[in-house]
Amino acid sequence: MHSLSQRIYKAETCFQGDTPCRRRHGFCAFIFFPHPKAIHQPMTTAPAVVDNREDPVKPMVIDVIHGPNLNMLGRREPEIYGTTTLADIDRELMEYGTSQGADIESFQSNTEGEIVDRIQEAFGRVSGVIINPAAYTHTSVAIRDALAMLSCPVVEIHLSNIHKREPFRHHSYISGVADGVIAGFGARGYLMALQAILEMIRK
Repeated sequence: MHSLSQRIYKAETCFQGDTPCRRRHGFCAFIFFPHPKAIHQPMTTAPAVVDNREDPVKPMVIDVIHGPNLNMLGRREPEIYGTTTLADIDRELMEYGTSQGADIESFQSNTEGEIVDRIQEAFGRVSGVIINPAAYTHTSVAIRDALAMLSCPVVEIHLSNIHKREPFRHHSYISGVADGVIAGFGARGYLMALQAILEMIRK
């Protein structure tokens, strides 16, 4: 057997068949054969380094945004909105999200500007947005425009069926930029929204 040092030579001149190689290169690699000649293989570039490590998986983050007065759920007009509290809704969403490999972030504000800020913070950071704009559904062009900037799926959710209520509640500025709307199923509608948005993300 010949050692590796016998197979790789530093040389000024090497052979291709029976003809000396006149190419000017500083390093030639040879594959050793018993024949005194060698096969010429100039090493012109360094071998590529292959990194077989997998890229880290980006976590799936769903932002759930609750609009004005939803912090009063469970006490506010239970005949319309039910007795489930906002904390109960968030807990159920987080438990289901964990079972599906998703991180659920919850935010509630009674202020339009804070909701706009939250949506802007979601830009390029989250996998999807579930939003109950509450009363801002019918008034806020600012929230509508902020949602329109997002490239991720957006689901609009309402506890009550807004189309069965007062006429001023029938129009939504949000629906035109949402991928889906769920209304009238009470607190259960939030879980339906989460299931729907996860399906959209995974397609």
